[in-house]
Amino acid sequence: MPKLKSSRGAKKRFKLTATGKVRRKKAYASHILTKKTTKRKRNLRKAAFLSKVDEKKVKRLIS
Repeated sequence: MPKLKSSRGAKKRFKLTATGKVRRKKAYASHILTKKTTKRKRNLRKAAFLSKVDEKKVKRLIS
């Protein structure tokens, strides 16, 4: 059976850490930023980690 291609969209959205966790960008940080507080925008900059439930699916897509 041939190798599966990795999902290019998922490859751009997710990164694997050295420990095997999946990093993701937070949502709601791209536009309509004027009505969001500075504190909220600052917290949206930080990377988040994927939940354990979705981790297996995403790892299959990006590897």
